[in-house]
Amino acid sequence: MNFASLFDISINDLSTPCYITDARLLKKNTALLCRIQEQTGCKILLAQKAFSMFSAYPLIRDDLAGTTASGLFEAKLGRERFGKEVHVFSPAYTQEDFTQLLDIADHIVFNSFGQWHKYRAQVGSAPRHISCGIRINPGYAEVETDLYNPCIPGSRMGVPLEQMEDLNGLEGIHFHTMCEQNSDVLERTLNHLLPKFDLWLRQCKWVNFGGGHHITREDYDIDCLLRCIDRVQSEYGVQVYLEPGEAVALNAGYLVASVLDIVHNGMDIAILDASAACHMPDVLEMPYRPHIIGSGTAGEKKHTYRLAGNTCLAGDVIGDYSFDHPLQPGDKLVFCDMAIYSMVKNNTFNGIPLPDILLYHEDGTMELVKRFGYRDFERRLS
Repeated sequence: MNFASLFDISINDLSTPCYITDARLLKKNTALLCRIQEQTGCKILLAQKAFSMFSAYPLIRDDLAGTTASGLFEAKLGRERFGKEVHVFSPAYTQEDFTQLLDIADHIVFNSFGQWHKYRAQVGSAPRHISCGIRINPGYAEVETDLYNPCIPGSRMGVPLEQMEDLNGLEGIHFHTMCEQNSDVLERTLNHLLPKFDLWLRQCKWVNFGGGHHITREDYDIDCLLRCIDRVQSEYGVQVYLEPGEAVALNAGYLVASVLDIVHNGMDIAILDASAACHMPDVLEMPYRPHIIGSGTAGEKKHTYRLAGNTCLAGDVIGDYSFDHPLQPGDKLVFCDMAIYSMVKNNTFNGIPLPDILLYHEDGTMELVKRFGYRDFERRLS
């Protein structure tokens, strides 16, 4: 990905730190997802756990079938701000949340038959039809990082084959086994899953392929995905759903930060007004190294720096980068692919302010969507 060729936004006058979502790139992603729906008849949902910037929902609403949620608040957001279909999955539901979900959700997926048995009568007495399904654990995944692998031994996610029961009122099966992967992984997953769960799949009205599909990545094999969708829909006569989060806003957003100071301890260290711990926590959790416009790896360019955040956490380090010119306090850096997971997972550790949220429109105008202040920090605490 040539990130520099995608970035033509003036940052000179921006207050930092700030997230920028580029409407042009966001709509490019969802236009592709829309074409896949038109070609196959599948339905693609926005997984809000990755991207919940609802001010951008009007830009993409027409391209997607709806939203998926991991709990009550995301379901409410999807219903109120996106509209269209609302799907929800949670490892377990509280009674209070479930009662509210009956007024919000179109699909509810259960993580166990125990949860289904607990809430089945309540679903049946609801004033409108709610399509319910069960999440299965196929016991197969190619996710290399255990933190993101829902099929590792001892996983709490989904019903394993030996615990399956007759669906008896459930209308669908959901599986989620992928993380930032191509469609060849989906194809191998189906080869493993379909024979084992054939009996239950033939009772279904729909099958949800979950998320983790990097559909809008440059090297993604669209044809293979189309074959996978057509295979399941034609074999079982079901409606296929996909619920990518990353693919919707992949490479469509940035985090702009400023250099506050340069210190030296065995190497040059640039302290920024953006923090890995607060503003891009997946850098520490995944972990991964975000690309910065105009940068190289350590030693690749003439001047190498360790980039660090402005918190008391010793490990608040983004990574080692090199640049053609020395960094100076006041210089701005642009981190790529920051629309997904960063905004939804950020925090105010140390009282560090949250970044502004900006939307760059197709006509070249920049909209300040949200600016956070002390009161936002205060209200979270008591």
